[in-house]
Amino acid sequence: MLGTVMQQAHTTRPPLWAYLGTVVFTVVVPGSVVGLGPYLISRWELKPPLLGLGLTRWIGLGMFVIAIPAFADFLARFVLEGHGTPAPIAPTRRLVVGGVYRRVRNPAYVAVIAMLLGQALFFGNLGVLEYALAVAIGFHLFVTLYEEPTLRRTFGRDYQDYCRSVPRWIPRLRPADPWDQR
Repeated sequence: MLGTVMQQAHTTRPPLWAYLGTVVFTVVVPGSVVGLGPYLISRWELKPPLLGLGLTRWIGLGMFVIAIPAFADFLARFVLEGHGTPAPIAPTRRLVVGGVYRRVRNPAYVAVIAMLLGQALFFGNLGVLEYALAVAIGFHLFVTLYEEPTLRRTFGRDYQDYCRSVPRWIPRLRPADPWDQR
């Protein structure tokens, strides 16, 4: 059944509102969480490196940069595969299970947390680190209390099968085969 879902995702064009809604959502929500929040806390000023190790700056920069492609894939898949937006008021019409979703069920949240942790390490800022922890807790509560129950109601068995094959938070090293798009 999921093979059919994946085939359908590639045979029709997404609606224009999915593109526009995703752009607006990205600027407002992740833009605020990843950009504005850390800026207000740190003013993006370099403090002494956390743990006194200059290496933490490079690790932080690496975390931030590595998270960007996963976040971009998430955005593209919501539009192209799901025919919707990341915003709960304009959700996808189809279950999104390709690309980075073959490794982890919540790639956007994982990417955002990696970007926040990356900034905390790069700027040497404990306030941003605490903010990242608070955001991670908020994401977990949102996913478990709202998002997953909604997806179970909307996509039924397809979503349940997907959940059995792909972890919620810790990405798989090898992608899940049932969602292979080769």
